[in-house]
Amino acid sequence: MSKGRLEAFSDGVMAILITIMVLELRPPETPHGEPATWDALKPLIPVFIAYALSFANVGIYWNNHHHLFQAARTINGRVLWANLFLLFWLSLFPFATNWIGESDFQKEPMALYGVIALIAGASYSHLVRELRRIPGQPEALMAASGVDRKGILSLLGYTAGVLISLLGFPLIAFAIYVAVAILWFVPDRRIEQTLGR
Repeated sequence: MSKGRLEAFSDGVMAILITIMVLELRPPETPHGEPATWDALKPLIPVFIAYALSFANVGIYWNNHHHLFQAARTINGRVLWANLFLLFWLSLFPFATNWIGESDFQKEPMALYGVIALIAGASYSHLVRELRRIPGQPEALMAASGVDRKGILSLLGYTAGVLISLLGFPLIAFAIYVAVAILWFVPDRRIEQTLGR
């Protein structure tokens, strides 16, 4: 089964998600005849910060998804469904991002964001496992997608963020989510290094 259509579809979905998120950054309304000032942007700062984190997260998934499928030779129906499951959870980022920004980082929206990020991370790991199960995959994929320490650490971080947010410390949870994104800012080097050899 060809992987080209899956990659093209996934790229399109992720591009649309980023577009939807940026559409939530609406310019402030200025009453007719009054000057537009920098102060009018202050209420948008939380929305922008939430957008920046989600943009980074979707970008990280797109980058690693690209590297993963560069290493894969073939796909099957189970991979298609695993990929759709991942895209479903990624598609919830715009909603959670908007809720975080509009609520000024309150605990429930921040916890929901962490749940979505946690399940999206688990979905990506499931996608990798399904790709590895297909007989005849290149050695590069098998060698590069073994034990994923960053993936495990990310899932633990998201879980901690959800719990910490629900305990009433949403800004600490947000800092954890940012730290996880920074951890992944460089794509999974195992795949790049293995393909390079």
